[in-house]
Amino acid sequence: MYLRAALTSFRRGGSELPGTELAQSDVAVSLEHLAAYNRVCGFGLRDSLPATYPHVLAFPLQMRLMTSSGFPFPLPGLVHIANRISLSRPVLVSERFDLRVRAVDLRPHERGQQFDVVSELLVDSEVTWTDVSTYLRRSGSGSGSGTAEAPAPSALWSVAGDVGRRYGAVSGDRNPIHLNAFAARLFGFRRAIAHGMWTKARCLAALEERLPAAYTVDVRFKQPVLLPAKVGFSASPVGDGWEFAVHDVRSGRPHLAGATT
Repeated sequence: MYLRAALTSFRRGGSELPGTELAQSDVAVSLEHLAAYNRVCGFGLRDSLPATYPHVLAFPLQMRLMTSSGFPFPLPGLVHIANRISLSRPVLVSERFDLRVRAVDLRPHERGQQFDVVSELLVDSEVTWTDVSTYLRRSGSGSGSGTAEAPAPSALWSVAGDVGRRYGAVSGDRNPIHLNAFAARLFGFRRAIAHGMWTKARCLAALEERLPAAYTVDVRFKQPVLLPAKVGFSASPVGDGWEFAVHDVRSGRPHLAGATT
């Protein structure tokens, strides 16, 4: 899979996304795999799936789509800038379901072009979970997100240096920038960086007891978490949901900002 991803480096870009939809039917959850995912992300064991877990089940379909011959952009250099998950009801561990993935909405961004990869989980033909990952294909410098004053943390987290390898093992996302410092330096990072979806999952694990059965959680990925790290997690209730963020403890540099509704 990653050889195919590397070979996409020769793509020059394009103006259209493929109309292809990829699907996988009759998916069953591996309890061993789910337990490993819960351990690395901080979730407890329940009879329903964490909202972020189906993302890793759909990841092979996402990779197949983005490495297919009709996809316009090279994978190296794509930046995952946002993710929104909507859960209409809990998905039970015991349920079988279908997955489908497509790419939509190629549009301009101040630093290039952006598009969405939409993944859906269906139980008995009903969509119960939707995941929208927004990717940026950079072609300009842009202004970036800036740095704001960090809110007072609700908790301090020590993020281990092997989180990238551990999450990569359970998610299938073994991008070299997450695995070791040498590979990360080849792509311009001083150290290996945590997966954005691990950071999102860790936030939801911290809020696990306070989230309703059905909700939407939207996050923006800011600056990467360099491993190992000490970060501050902040969360506050807003209306019927929560606003939360992750910042570097020493510099206040933002890593993630999100909200649930």
